[in-house]
Amino acid sequence: MNYNQDMIDELNLLALYNLDSTLAGLKIHKSSASPNTVAAAHRLYTKGLTTQEDGGYLTTIGHEAAEMAQTLFHLINPA
Repeated sequence: MNYNQDMIDELNLLALYNLDSTLAGLKIHKSSASPNTVAAAHRLYTKGLTTQEDGGYLTTIGHEAAEMAQTLFHLINPA
């Protein structure tokens, strides 16, 4: 099992969410974000992990996914 670039882009976005507040979301601006980031935000939305196509807030399952993504990041990058 390997992560492909799409998965890595999605994990990177999930890692940006502030898990301490359900009122903190992300806004991905198509004019300034990379095409990979814009596409990752769209995929997270279509998977039901976020509330908006351009970021928005995490859904319940999105919050769980972001927790896992952030935990994994800290486990493999303990610095």
